[in-house]
Amino acid sequence: MHVREGGVEIEVPEQESEGIDDAVFFNPVQELNRDLTVAVLRAFGDREERAETYLDAMAASGIRGVRAAAEGWDATLCDVDADAIDLCERNLAANDLDGTVVQRGANALMHDDVFDVVDIDPFGTPMPFADAAFANTRDLVCVTATDTAPLCGAHFDSGVRSYSAVPRNTEYHAEMGLRVLLSALARTAARYDTGVVPLFSHATNHYVRTYLELEHRATDANAAIDELGHVYHCEDCLYRETERGLIADPLDDCPNCGGERVVTAGPIWLGSVRDREFVADVRDAVSGDMGTAENARDLLETVEHELDQPTHYDQHRLCKEWGRPAAAMDDFLGKLRTAGYEASRAHYSGTAFKTDADVAAVREVTEHE
Repeated sequence: MHVREGGVEIEVPEQESEGIDDAVFFNPVQELNRDLTVAVLRAFGDREERAETYLDAMAASGIRGVRAAAEGWDATLCDVDADAIDLCERNLAANDLDGTVVQRGANALMHDDVFDVVDIDPFGTPMPFADAAFANTRDLVCVTATDTAPLCGAHFDSGVRSYSAVPRNTEYHAEMGLRVLLSALARTAARYDTGVVPLFSHATNHYVRTYLELEHRATDANAAIDELGHVYHCEDCLYRETERGLIADPLDDCPNCGGERVVTAGPIWLGSVRDREFVADVRDAVSGDMGTAENARDLLETVEHELDQPTHYDQHRLCKEWGRPAAAMDDFLGKLRTAGYEASRAHYSGTAFKTDADVAAVREVTEHE
């Protein structure tokens, strides 16, 4: 069948699986992901004018690489599957676009060749490809992880194995997954004396996506490692606090309720997950020919103004814990701001918010009409 997306038309196979067999896979649900990728490439091209080459490391149908080529990037589309290679070549030709198509393992190609931008979008964890990506990429590494259950702690042992971190399945599980991923990627890049700076990150539709600008000095790698630490989370009252450093110093009991069910997660990324100015540029780069333009702009608007606190609260979960009905979110956040606290929506869900108030202050400030 043929699909039109973002100004290009590509041929894709009829889908009979979910990408877990040998068939060439195309996921229409990932259109938002791809639209945002194109907007990021536009914004990053303005930010780093010397960046020219782009690698779609797991090309499948070639939709990402074709769209990058349509934006003027010198695109390479890589896949190990012969059917995927034929499809990529046909889709470039059908859109009158130049591009290089390579039948090869992504890791081998990334170790041998140098690209300005590398895009890793595998089925499941991206970690088997992270070393090769950070070893040679010049400017930007784009990463998708679809194994959200291991990332957020729902599949605990798998998360520990894949990401060398302790994930916890909290009410901010989506953010937990994002920050576990960023931590693992930062530690991988540091092995190559490379620091990562998240320009834009989001957790949407059962996947996590991040765009990491690279800085190639040992001091930059050290600075990224300094952004890692742990979160201590009370499963009784939902209190949480964070501490930087690779060595955890767990709490014996909760400072808020005195409970002993305090769990530790980490090392996770505690720094900002985006650059506000860059996210604004990405929002401006979203164009009307994108099928998800409205959703993309709304997401980017929320991410741009989101506070940098490394965990978020879920208003419904808090109100359930306190035995009271949830209020309108704008009114709820307004009470926090009136009391002198910072507060913002968080992009992870419609009931997610961030604040510098602790859970006791949130309860006290918002319980009165």
